[in-house]
Amino acid sequence: MLSERQDAILREVVRIFTDTGQPVGSKTLMNALPFHVSSATIRNEMATLEEIGYLEKTHLSSGRVPSINGYRYYLDYLVQPSIVPQDIAKKIDEDFGQTYHQLDDIIERSAKILSHLTSYTAITLGPESNRTLLTGFRIVPLNSHQIMAIIVTSDNNVENNIYTVDDEIDSSLIEKFVNIVNDKLVGQPLPKVIEMLHNEMPMMLSHYMHSAEGLVDMVDELFRKADSDKYFVDGQLNLLNYADGNDIGEVQSLFSIINQSNDLEKLLDPHSSDDGIRVRLGSELGSDALKNYSIITANYDVGHHGKGIIALLGPTTMHYSQLIGLLGEFRTELAKRLIDYYSRYDDS
Repeated sequence: MLSERQDAILREVVRIFTDTGQPVGSKTLMNALPFHVSSATIRNEMATLEEIGYLEKTHLSSGRVPSINGYRYYLDYLVQPSIVPQDIAKKIDEDFGQTYHQLDDIIERSAKILSHLTSYTAITLGPESNRTLLTGFRIVPLNSHQIMAIIVTSDNNVENNIYTVDDEIDSSLIEKFVNIVNDKLVGQPLPKVIEMLHNEMPMMLSHYMHSAEGLVDMVDELFRKADSDKYFVDGQLNLLNYADGNDIGEVQSLFSIINQSNDLEKLLDPHSSDDGIRVRLGSELGSDALKNYSIITANYDVGHHGKGIIALLGPTTMHYSQLIGLLGEFRTELAKRLIDYYSRYDDS
């Protein structure tokens, strides 16, 4: 651990460098520190912090900037979340202020609000779906070779898909299939629905049709879509503000990461046991394309409906104290909105 004076110096170097983008010298620090100490003493302490890897010099100046290890120490021991100003809290409330008819609309809206507030890339993940129940299923013939399958879940979300079939549609068989699904699967959690769809439904359906596999496989995709994690990303173009525009490969990798659900899952690490607000830096993110970026993640809790995640992806030089404070306030507001939403359907 560092001394109190070294802690104060590192904290101020991070703050000043974040505010100005310029290396920090001893004279600047002497005027910023909350205690009086000579410029020579500050230079000695900065040299020590450089030796142990928490500060580094740039070739442009005798001033110093935080290293990745310095940021890590700052985030682990020194950062103090800022209180969210009243005008920002009011804006969050106003931006959320509407009636939502689907859960995904709230989650998607939260990403837009966060991105617009911060000018960074916002990522949100809805509450886990393992407690979400199937509440309705229909298939609607559109013409002689197309059908639309529709499912409704207990959180009032609706998923649908249109399928083209080779043979002319037998509406009576479709009706029997829909009736069996509603009779046997409605009221079950989505993971159980998918399991029963393959293990039990084919045998039940075999009484009515020669081969039910094609129909089961067709709607299986829709049920898996409803059961999958829902990631929403807003402010993707903000990543370009901090990328090396001359490295096309890096830019392509960045956009690939935020457009692939598997990569987003690794980035958000939803299975982490840490329920607090967490910051991971550069090399901790598992991709060379993210070496100059950081991600701040915060879990939110909506009781028995589960937990989700909100996150901000931006440069290593983000205003961490402000953003950690903002995410703390934001996750409380998002959880409140979701609980209000769920209560409308829990009581119905």
